[in-house]
Amino acid sequence: MKERLQKVMAHAGVGSRRVCEQMILDGLVSVNGKIVTQLGIKVDPNKDVIKVNNRVIQGKEPLVYYLLHKPKGFITSVSDERGRKTVMELLPEVKQRIYPVGRLDYDSEGLLLLTNDGRLANRLIHPRYQIRKYYLVKVEGQLSSATLEQLRTGVELEDGLTSPAIVQIISSDGKESLLKIGIHEGRKRQIRRMCAAVGHPVKRLIRVQMGPIKLGKLEPGKYRQLTEQEVGKLRQAVKVRGK
Repeated sequence: MKERLQKVMAHAGVGSRRVCEQMILDGLVSVNGKIVTQLGIKVDPNKDVIKVNNRVIQGKEPLVYYLLHKPKGFITSVSDERGRKTVMELLPEVKQRIYPVGRLDYDSEGLLLLTNDGRLANRLIHPRYQIRKYYLVKVEGQLSSATLEQLRTGVELEDGLTSPAIVQIISSDGKESLLKIGIHEGRKRQIRRMCAAVGHPVKRLIRVQMGPIKLGKLEPGKYRQLTEQEVGKLRQAVKVRGK
């Protein structure tokens, strides 16, 4: 049975459907020895030889889901042109072609999901589904009531006003404060920019939860597979049916 090329690629764990489409447009994909640059082509994954970056991809891989405790000093990417360490180096035993769900910047730590389920990954980061992420954030100084309220209601950044956030003060000694912040937006370095904008630069940032999934006691640099129950909760959160 023939299917669209980008769908076959996504099922094989190459990347999300959107990433696969871009790879086709960039001329990185061949079918039976011929470079393909149009998105409408259909292929039979059981008969056609499909190569990505001159590497043969297999048929449908089983869908897998991992939770990684990302340490500082790794970029959230499959590869890096500048030769920096990527999060993929922390999962050397995983055979499937998985990719990160969303981003966690170089200096940040904590929960990062990785999967080859492109449909679920896309929905988890899509603004429509408003999946909330929670972070433990150590900042400089002690926050006033007015500053706390500003973080909660919205901070004006160069790319616009942020959506309302959940902000709780865990502790403060006057010199620095530990906050728990929950947001559903996915702007680049958003929490760092929010805190800097209100005069309290971030000293440390750890993501501890994404939707229903919590980091728990998983140590930095370690990873584990999600349980069937956890995967089910993620699917329910973004209204994905079946497997």
